[in-house]
Amino acid sequence: MFVTTCLNMYYEETTSKGPINIWVHFLRFLFICSQFHLISGYSNRDRALQLMSHYPLIDGHNDLALQLRIHHSNNLSQIDLNHIDKVATDISRLRAGHVQTQVFAAYVVCGAQQKDAVRLTLEQLDVIRRMCTEYQDFELVTSVQEIIESQERDKIACLISIEGGHSIDSSLPALRMFYQLGVRSMSLTHSCNTPWAESSSHLYNAFLNRESSLTHFGKAVVNEMNRLGMIVDLSHTSWGTALAVLNYSKAPVIFSHSSSFSICNHSRNVPDYLLRELKKNQGLIMVNFYSPFVACSDKGNVSHVADHFDHIRSVIGAESIGIGGDFDGGESFPQGLEDVSKYPAIIQELLRRNWTENELSGVLRRNFLRVFEEVEKVRDQLITQKPSEVHIPLEQVKNPCRLELRRPKFSSNAERRSLNLLFLTSVLLLSIAF
Repeated sequence: MFVTTCLNMYYEETTSKGPINIWVHFLRFLFICSQFHLISGYSNRDRALQLMSHYPLIDGHNDLALQLRIHHSNNLSQIDLNHIDKVATDISRLRAGHVQTQVFAAYVVCGAQQKDAVRLTLEQLDVIRRMCTEYQDFELVTSVQEIIESQERDKIACLISIEGGHSIDSSLPALRMFYQLGVRSMSLTHSCNTPWAESSSHLYNAFLNRESSLTHFGKAVVNEMNRLGMIVDLSHTSWGTALAVLNYSKAPVIFSHSSSFSICNHSRNVPDYLLRELKKNQGLIMVNFYSPFVACSDKGNVSHVADHFDHIRSVIGAESIGIGGDFDGGESFPQGLEDVSKYPAIIQELLRRNWTENELSGVLRRNFLRVFEEVEKVRDQLITQKPSEVHIPLEQVKNPCRLELRRPKFSSNAERRSLNLLFLTSVLLLSIAF
């Protein structure tokens, strides 16, 4: 196409000026092509930056909080979030990448399941809330309207998600308390099954035998998230769980950081039949940039990522696509997309592939706002519904750390006599004291 355009421009130039020396023709041809290359290259980048200045990015998934724990033990006083080493995300690079809203994930490892996952998740929520309130560039948001208002104030909006349903320890009250702390999205699994939903990964042996990919309690979790106005995230879930949720949820759902299985056959990616169900649900797939998920190897490039956008658009349309880079959640990202400052590169590539500015404004921002707004509408429709009191049976949780709340049982009369003696001694000491 480039050569054809150059030749056309050369033909128009020569025919309009009449016959001249062949060397002059040749030099003019080289000049025209070089100018066209410079102009067209600048034009796409300029268009990308201009588009992103009007429609700054809402990115669906970022693991900076995990890196803050790994490298700094969540001690924010030791670092400057404007510039941070050893990570792909800081304020200066978010600004350079035209990121206006970042969904920050509160993630704890699957090994914490049946142990201290809730406490660790609270600590991750704490560090996200702190960084988003202690730095002027950031602003903590919990609604569509607050995202819009933060853009008007030139702030980077922070939206909080929980990555992995093991963080709620199979407790709907815990889910509700996380919502009160500002959580507006949760993925039902990470790399491990929960007692009520299946993971796309087989790294862990927990809860392998189950009655279905989404149990009765799993449906109660989805119901409660719909009632609260919390976005259901299907990234990391098995295809069976994803399909069950897509057919069950009252509100649109998202894959916050997943790509196309047809382009890269990784279990974390989404097959075409699920994409079509997602379209019926009016949900969103936010394309992941992690090289093993987009290039099926540790070495990817911008073109590999763009191939996923192209394929998903061909299956369900651009209005069902967003961006969930997954920066700081892995170590291998495509050349040219190494950190959050490089987002304009993918928009430039998609413009080169003849994506329209209207399509890309949706990918950058409007599609996510539409889904989140619909989630809030469903919440408003369910305003009269009481908080769910569904409990999961203890035998399904299999958690040795859970205390069964009953009166203590004494195994012998000796234990009873010891307790009675302790009681009488306490009464005697109190009477002496008074």
